[in-house]
Amino acid sequence: MNSPTIEIRHLWFYFNGQPVLKDVNLTVRRRDFLALLGPNGGGKTTLIKLIIGLLKPHRGAVQVFGLPPRKAAHRIGYMPQEPGINKNFPISILDVVLMGRLQSGKSWSRYSRRDRMAAQQTLERLEMWEYRNRRIGELSVGQRQRVFVARALVAEPELLLLDEPSSSVDTKGQTDLFALLKQLNETVTIIVVSHDLSIVSSHVKSVACANQRLFYHDAAEITGEMLEMAYYCPVELIAHGLPHRVLRKHKDL
Repeated sequence: MNSPTIEIRHLWFYFNGQPVLKDVNLTVRRRDFLALLGPNGGGKTTLIKLIIGLLKPHRGAVQVFGLPPRKAAHRIGYMPQEPGINKNFPISILDVVLMGRLQSGKSWSRYSRRDRMAAQQTLERLEMWEYRNRRIGELSVGQRQRVFVARALVAEPELLLLDEPSSSVDTKGQTDLFALLKQLNETVTIIVVSHDLSIVSSHVKSVACANQRLFYHDAAEITGEMLEMAYYCPVELIAHGLPHRVLRKHKDL
């Protein structure tokens, strides 16, 4: 029961012969809330794709719930950074979210009453139920982001991976989303990729910085040393009454 949700050991991944991730080791406990930070191109999204089994490591191993990632897929909810969609495709918001309930061999026409109730409840929690009959292309970028978060949540996953879920969402939307995630974290292990240190530092339990190598801190604290190691640049942590962290402007070293 105390076994970790994710175990990564000596993981290496290459793209076009160049290392994207080098000798990554990470243990994610059950019901952890991990923020994954780092510069663009540092390997954050690649690491998420390795955890869910969309990519395979060139060296090392990844286990999720003690299984290869693909065998644990039914227990994982995932929201990619930029979901590829055809904005002109005639699919409703409700159908997009219901896709999160799809299982092997299950067609759209075979959604159960429980599936539809789960979709409704999830859309209501994200304040998107009133848009259920609209087409996905009719929504704003921020509204679409909420829909894709709902699609990741509707399967009631044990592990939830969100890649930049608050991008293009207004301040209230970000606050509401992370409040919901904090509530879900009572039973669900969560990993969030984000650049918004102000929101992340107020809600997470642990932090990792990825820049080819992974630097892990088992506490809800983003230290200057961690960020300097990950970003290879001077950083400064600043507080103004509310818990938040800000990177100081700097020149490349």
